[in-house]
Amino acid sequence: MSDLPFTLDQLRILKAIAQEGSFKRAADSLYVSQPAVSLQVQNLERQLDVPLFDRGGRRAQLTEAGHLLLSYGDKILSLCQETCRAIEDLQNLQGGTLIVGASQTTGTYLLPKMIGLFRQKYPEVTVQLHVHSTRRTAWSVSNGQVDLAIIGGEIPTELGESLKTVPYAEDELALILPTSHPFAKLETIQKEDLYKLQFIALDSQSTIRKVIDQVLARCDIDTRRFKFEMELNSIEAIKNAVQSGLGAAFVSTSAIAKELQMGVLHRTPIEGVVVKRILWLIFNPNRYRSKAAEAFSQEILPQFANPGWTQDMLKMSQMNPVINSTLDVATSSSSDAS
Repeated sequence: MSDLPFTLDQLRILKAIAQEGSFKRAADSLYVSQPAVSLQVQNLERQLDVPLFDRGGRRAQLTEAGHLLLSYGDKILSLCQETCRAIEDLQNLQGGTLIVGASQTTGTYLLPKMIGLFRQKYPEVTVQLHVHSTRRTAWSVSNGQVDLAIIGGEIPTELGESLKTVPYAEDELALILPTSHPFAKLETIQKEDLYKLQFIALDSQSTIRKVIDQVLARCDIDTRRFKFEMELNSIEAIKNAVQSGLGAAFVSTSAIAKELQMGVLHRTPIEGVVVKRILWLIFNPNRYRSKAAEAFSQEILPQFANPGWTQDMLKMSQMNPVINSTLDVATSSSSDAS
C-alpha cells in the first residue's frame, strides 16, 4: 500500500488504552484530552475498516483485530525507540541512554552501586533502572525496552530462544535474628533449631521466597514446618521487623551489610549449610547494543562479577539453554559456614 493506514501516535494511543484499560486514563497518561484520544481511535478504525475495541463493557477491551494491531504496534514502537538510541550514539557517549533491568534484590542493593560508578565516568548519559519481577524484566530485555538485566529468578521458558543468559555472580542468603534473641549468642545453630523460630518472609509467590524454600528442601529442611509470624512486601520491611524483635528471616547478604556493621542485626550460621543462588546476566543478542550499554558491560560489570568472569562470556556464539534452576547448595563444616 502506498500510504500506511496508521500513524505512530495512533499506535501509542492504542497501546496506552490497552495498558490503562480506559480511554480517559490513557489520555491522562499521554497528557492529551479524552476527546482527542477518542477521535484518533475513530480515525484509525475508519482507516483500517475494522473495529478495534468492544464498547459494551466498562473496561476498554480489544477485539481480535485490536490485539493483532497492538502486537505489531509494540514491535514498531520498539524499533523506533531503538533507532533513536542508535542515532544518539553518534554523539559518542556525550549523551544517549542506558536502560538496566533488575529483580528486587539486585535492583535495590547491587545495581545502584554499579550505576553510581558508571555515572561518575559518563555523567552525560541518562541511566534508567527498571526494577520488576524476573518475568517482567526478562520480557523487557527480550523486546528491547531494557538493554541488559541482572536477575535472580528463572526466565520464562518461551524466551529461551531470544535471550542469552550468562552466570554472573553468587548471592548468599543468610539467616538473620534480632540481636537480643538467645540464638544470637551461639556460634552456629542446628537445622532442627529452625523449627523453633518465628519467621518473617516475603509473599509465598515471590522469587526469593521460592528460592529459599527449594534450597532448604535440598538440605532436608522442611519449610512447611516453619512458623510464619507475618508476610511483608519488601526486604527493607523484613529487616526492620527482625530488628524490632518480631522474628527471624532469610535475606540476601548484600541487603544486610550496613545493618551487620552497625550491629543492629545478627547473622546466624546454620551448621553444615550454606544457602546460595546464582545471579544471571541476561540480554538480547539480536537487538542493537548502544555504546552506553557496551561501556557498562566492559567497564562496570566485571567489577562485581564472580572471579574468572570475563567480557568474553558476553560474546559466546551459542545461546545458553533456558535456566531451569537458579540454585546452588553448598555444604560445609560449621567453621566454614561461620
